[in-house]
Amino acid sequence: MIPLNAPHWQTTDWQQQYRDMIRSPEQLWQRLALDPGDRPDIQTALADFPLRVTEAFVAKMQPGDWNDPLLLQILPQAQELNDQPGYSNDPLQEAASNPVPGLIHKYRGRVLMVTTPACAVHCRYCFRRAFPYNDNRASQDDWRAALDYISAHPEINEVILSGGDPLSAPDDYLHQLVDRLAALPQINTLRLHTRLPLVLPARITQGLIDALTRPQLHTVIVVHANHPNEVDSDTVTALLELKRAGFTLLNQSVLLKGVNDCAKTLTSLSKQLFDCGVLPYYLHVLDKVNGAGHFHVDDAKAQQIMQQLLASLPGYLVPRLVREEPGQRSKTPLALR
Repeated sequence: MIPLNAPHWQTTDWQQQYRDMIRSPEQLWQRLALDPGDRPDIQTALADFPLRVTEAFVAKMQPGDWNDPLLLQILPQAQELNDQPGYSNDPLQEAASNPVPGLIHKYRGRVLMVTTPACAVHCRYCFRRAFPYNDNRASQDDWRAALDYISAHPEINEVILSGGDPLSAPDDYLHQLVDRLAALPQINTLRLHTRLPLVLPARITQGLIDALTRPQLHTVIVVHANHPNEVDSDTVTALLELKRAGFTLLNQSVLLKGVNDCAKTLTSLSKQLFDCGVLPYYLHVLDKVNGAGHFHVDDAKAQQIMQQLLASLPGYLVPRLVREEPGQRSKTPLALR
């Protein structure tokens, strides 16, 4: 039951919350009682990558704190415009693995479908912040090209729905797409990568669960949480609903300077997610996309953090520390020193 004194955004459905997301710095300053005079540099980064964040995610941030770990993930900063060696708009070279519109094929047994360019949050470290979505619109016509490609590669048995965020798409769209995938006899696993249980937990409805559930498919939901403050009561409810539906729940995080680059934070995150039925999957070092260099954590510190996690958590709660390298057959684990 929604409390009588609940904020307006909490009383609306997920579609309305999505339409009402915060899109201007002025809205953000007002919600968080921040003085824009303290940070005159922020406007310069907006032309390159617009601000997008839900009220539900902002409600988890600490008002008045420019260094809130959730705020830092979505806060435009002038540092994003600094050119840095080794950084590019396509750090994973996905353009070279894009055989038909809306489909990326990098690894032998699985393909990724760019289900939608839409997302309920613009994370400033997103490796697809410059992705050519206009050339990869996943219309139903493009599904045919993608499905034909999958059928011609019988070694493919898993399809990953990504984006954007696949859960930004309507239920009927997802229902039709999953029907088409389930009809391919070679496909036994459906995986979705999503941030919405953290940033828009109202999206997790029975209609969505019905759209994704097929008895012939193993359905895996990989959520993306970086910090324990992202896991509030609404997110707990959403994750438990997905767990009760029989989906396998995993989490992947990105190691981000100033956000989660300490073992204590990541230990708390693993424990909180485990209480919701979510197991850790990957801890990614930063993909070197233009605009994200201020989040970089060097390998030596990443390895030190992993050693501390191994000492403080049971093995099943320790994510794998990995880097994605273009042209490799899988994620590359970082050896511990």
